[in-house]
Amino acid sequence: MSTVRASVRWIRADLRARRVQALLTLLAVAGIVTALITSATLLEDGTNPWRGLFAESRGAHVWIHTKDAPDVAALSRLPGVVQVAGPYRTAPVTLTLDGKKSPVALREMSPTPPSVATPLIREGRWLRAGDTEGVIVERSFATALNLKVGGPFTVTALNGASHPLIVVGLADTADQGFYPEWTPGLAWTLPEVLARVEPALGRSESVTGLRLADGEATLPVVHGAVTLLDEEIQRMSTWREVRASMELDNRLLGLLLALFGVTGLVAAALAIANAVGGRVLAQTRDIATLKSLGYTRSQVFGVLMAEHGALGLLGIAIGLVCGQLIASLTLYGTPILPLSPIPLLAITGGTAAVVLVAVALPAWRGGLTPPIPAATAGPPRGHLSRMARVALLVRLPPALVLGTRDAFTRRVPAFLSIFGLAVPMMMITIGLGCWATLDDFLNHPERVGQAAALVVRPDKLPAEDAARIARADPQVLAVYPGSEVSALEPEQTRSVLARALGTSADPYPFSVVEGRMFAARGEAVAGQGLLDLLGVKIGDRVRMTVGGTPLIVHLVGRVVEPDQDGEVLSFGMDSLAAKDAVPPQFYSLVLRPGADPSTVRARLLAASGEALEVNRVVNPAERLAVIRVVIVALIAVLSLLGLANLLTASALGLRDHAFDLAVLKAMGLTPRQVAATLVTGTGLLAVLGVVAGTAAGASLVSGLIDLQGYTSGVGAGIGRTPSTLTLVSAAAIAVGAALLVALIPASRAARAQVPAGIR
Repeated sequence: MSTVRASVRWIRADLRARRVQALLTLLAVAGIVTALITSATLLEDGTNPWRGLFAESRGAHVWIHTKDAPDVAALSRLPGVVQVAGPYRTAPVTLTLDGKKSPVALREMSPTPPSVATPLIREGRWLRAGDTEGVIVERSFATALNLKVGGPFTVTALNGASHPLIVVGLADTADQGFYPEWTPGLAWTLPEVLARVEPALGRSESVTGLRLADGEATLPVVHGAVTLLDEEIQRMSTWREVRASMELDNRLLGLLLALFGVTGLVAAALAIANAVGGRVLAQTRDIATLKSLGYTRSQVFGVLMAEHGALGLLGIAIGLVCGQLIASLTLYGTPILPLSPIPLLAITGGTAAVVLVAVALPAWRGGLTPPIPAATAGPPRGHLSRMARVALLVRLPPALVLGTRDAFTRRVPAFLSIFGLAVPMMMITIGLGCWATLDDFLNHPERVGQAAALVVRPDKLPAEDAARIARADPQVLAVYPGSEVSALEPEQTRSVLARALGTSADPYPFSVVEGRMFAARGEAVAGQGLLDLLGVKIGDRVRMTVGGTPLIVHLVGRVVEPDQDGEVLSFGMDSLAAKDAVPPQFYSLVLRPGADPSTVRARLLAASGEALEVNRVVNPAERLAVIRVVIVALIAVLSLLGLANLLTASALGLRDHAFDLAVLKAMGLTPRQVAATLVTGTGLLAVLGVVAGTAAGASLVSGLIDLQGYTSGVGAGIGRTPSTLTLVSAAAIAVGAALLVALIPASRAARAQVPAGIR
């Protein structure tokens, strides 16, 4: 017991003597664990919102859209189908709110909630018999338009008649993805209300859901449905598409956080190992004293593990709490499940193992320390390093030469310090590259397939009049007619977006990063997601089915496609069949440089007497703006890691050269020159680490972002390296901060009195 009490007192005294360093180690570990927990939650949330909603609502695995109601009995007899949802009649309407028009799919629903694919009421109530104006709105759609329970919901049918409805509830569903990634918005109302809004059956469609015994076996069921219904099918969707739509933004953010977290964990391990190794060297006399008093090798090892391991484990506990809190605050209020036990245990156990191994190696070396008679406190001696020789040759001041010599007195800790600074600096550079890529998205949207700033839909005017009004505006540079249709891929198992925009002679200015732009009828460009989905490459021909009409296209290029996970096929209007091409559904407007989209929109609405629907194109970078906050937070965590490494290097330099400093003072060096010697030793390691990390990050960032773009379907060709000015500024700030950190202990040491024996 006396040994335990002595060990506790020794640990307490050591922690009090190095409070700043202990606090930095604690914060560094907590920050890394926070990043890992947040990234894992965001990554899993890419699937968990769908999983949670699907399980709670007993969702359908396959949704089939047909012109008329299909044979439900025949569908229920398909192998693998256990339940059928619907069929539900659905009509396209337009919601008008504060002058803005949004397309809505108004779907019928009975007063009794269905047993499969049930909308989950989150606010308000379910529909009741006699709700002649009641409507339930999908929650992400309601959030985007700021719709509240009890608020108005005035819709306009295709015949132009307006119908005032009232929101009675907000609901979540696994039927489709979140708005606006998945459009149109979804709302449910009673069958009699839908019949009043859209009495013409020819202007509506039937939607039927199939719940399967095995969700992975969708392909045979889809083939069976296609065979059974044949040309009645207008489009189909599966649970995989809904899940992909829900996971897009969080997945991108989560992968960025995971990259920062894992790399930061490596940097944290280096910082901890370096810090513990420095403390062991600084405590050589104390440890030797403990050994001479009877402490065994294992007891010394246990004391060091208890002190430094406890800091790391406490940091892990703090990081777990902060990670759960931050993740829950970052998810915009969308329905989520907590991080599942397996990844939570993996992060906790993995981080604990890394921390304990980083502590164990120097602690084991500390256990090998001999008793006092054999202890040596002096630094290792040897020849001048190459850098010190160069400093002598170029006749640098003596303080700088001595500092250069001191930097590599202990080579292993020196290289650990350099590497420990290089890794955080590399990740900081990658973070700046992500920032530069987002800036490029915002400043040059044409590079990501968004040359048009406005989309005009004819609404109450003929298409020709809409085009004439748009072309007459002085700030409109070009007007491209367009239509979007659902196309069945060759196997006819699912629908993809087919976009006709411009003509073969005058194509929309897509950002083609591979191949070329389409220039003739039958030629098309595609996003990376569609190429991966179909298993084709540029130069292949693909047979699609658009509105029951076969369409064979020649893929001549790949474009950067931020929509629909890149699963988009684009071609000229003249490649569509006549029934699909005329009249155009919308016009994409490319504005002149410097034109304000809001001003042009207001001018077009005024010129048309509010008869046009003019919407601003939403840049995908605007949805990812939270990444900037994440980058700033992670840079702060990585800076803490670098700071901990620098403090360790400074402390070790002071410990190794305390006697030398006294000699230098006795020889006549001023306190400023003595401080310069210490700062040079630490600063040289900082410069090497910062330069190496910046160079590595600048060479990797573009490729990493392109790899993420490739795997997410957007496609490669979007990564941007930070500007030279940004890189130089970041490196200069890092080096300047390192020198300031090194200057604090150096100034104190320089002001210390020279012992009388030295004088």
